Amino acid sequence: MPRLFLHTALFVAIAVPCLQAAPQAAAPSTASPASSTVLTAAEAGKLLPSAVFFQGQSAPVQARNSAGIRLAKDSFLLAALVDNSGYSSQVQQKYQAYLITEEPVVIGGHRLAPGAYGCGFVAGDKFLVMDIGGHDLFSVPSAKDATMRRPMPLQIVSAPNGNHRYRLHSGRTFVEIALTGR
Repeated sequence: MPRLFLHTALFVAIAVPCLQAAPQAAAPSTASPASSTVLTAAEAGKLLPSAVFFQGQSAPVQARNSAGIRLAKDSFLLAALVDNSGYSSQVQQKYQAYLITEEPVVIGGHRLAPGAYGCGFVAGDKFLVMDIGGHDLFSVPSAKDATMRRPMPLQIVSAPNGNHRYRLHSGRTFVEIALTGR
């Protein structure tokens, strides 16, 4: 019996400090629109891979032409222009950027689930989103902001109407992205 008591005492002496030092399980992260912030190209570029996979090929990312939104503490929406020179001219016309989202978002009324996508601003004032196999998922009308002072090749800005909405710009052409908060 004294031996059992010693084993129990030893177990308690070891287990209690270990349990107190163990990290607490974090609650699952959800996108809180109230906590979202726009990232600079430098901040977004650090989070993006140097190359991305799309339609059976790997394309280098132009980190200097990237943008993003921090959706929650550890959740992001990232976009970057890609070097699409290895693709056919038909693909180049519609695949200009790579979009990664870790939370659902809405673009032009279409819900976009977390994932990686090819996208581009195409002729006829449209924004096209494709899966990584190159299949068209949806296209939505794009708009122009003639008042933008210094258009960049790619950037994300807060939409003037706010309300957890952002604009993904290619120059003065843009499409609006709404955060869903799940």
